[in-house]
Amino acid sequence: MNSSTKKILSICIKVTILGLAFWYIYNRLSNNSGISNFRMLLNELDPEIVWIVISSLFLLMFLNWFLEALKWKYLVQKIEIISTWKSVESVFCGLTWAVFTPNRIGEYGGRVFFLSPNKRIKGAVAMTVGAFGQLVLINVLGSSALSWFIFRFMDLNPLMNLSIAILALVFSGFFLLFFFNIHWVNGLLLKIKFLKPYKRFFIIFSKFKVSELLYILMYSLSRILIFSTQYFLIIHFLIPEIHPLDMVLILFIFYFVQSSMPSLDLLDIGLRATTAAYFFSFVTDQEIAVMAAVASIWLINLIIPAILGSVFVLKLNFFGSPRN
Repeated sequence: MNSSTKKILSICIKVTILGLAFWYIYNRLSNNSGISNFRMLLNELDPEIVWIVISSLFLLMFLNWFLEALKWKYLVQKIEIISTWKSVESVFCGLTWAVFTPNRIGEYGGRVFFLSPNKRIKGAVAMTVGAFGQLVLINVLGSSALSWFIFRFMDLNPLMNLSIAILALVFSGFFLLFFFNIHWVNGLLLKIKFLKPYKRFFIIFSKFKVSELLYILMYSLSRILIFSTQYFLIIHFLIPEIHPLDMVLILFIFYFVQSSMPSLDLLDIGLRATTAAYFFSFVTDQEIAVMAAVASIWLINLIIPAILGSVFVLKLNFFGSPRN
């Protein structure tokens, strides 16, 4: 393939990615009852406080993705040294890819194409370590919160409650044990015959020390605290009567359930809003406010960054290193 053909193909891929991303965003925004409900709620509230809350949500959004960029830079340092700004670009570019792909799988492609061509598969493996760290914390916090939820709202006998608590403890312990021994993944994959030729890529799993994995967990925990603060601000603003502890624990359950569901472009925001509305229905009857809050966080945390990331898609070079 000559250079002019590569250039034309690269442009076509970029245009396709941007077209799919903006088509998805347009459809989700133009057919979203949650955002309409949120707009109606805002009209009934103090405009000054509304702007303070929304500004805080935006600032936290940028902090959230900046921390993710620092985590990404840390994850790939064993593969390739990249600048903080390049890491920020790759994270936002990944978000543009993510919005129109099932389970946000496109986020991997959006990020790794900012690495050198021969480092991209290893970069995807390193990204898996970071994603797994986030999942571990969500499972630990979510299963613990779910035990509390069952104990408080379900009329079960004490033995059943104790059994559920022990199960949650074992479940959390398994994920933590596996994460801090993530080198096991390398050994497991090499036992699969057709994957053996790719062992040079999976060796990345064996390169993370326990102290480094703990560092990755700290980044992941910081992000969970940030977007939990976003949810707390908007929900407390709209439904101040919910007890803060109840709200936080239900949010952990919401993350837990959401992470176990397949994420499809046609179901994503509707599924998020419905799931949140169900669990919050045990502490409030303000279903519209809950769904509107979830829609607003979805818009601020995912859709707006995806729009911003479209700028960085244009920098990609699919057949070489990205332009600086």
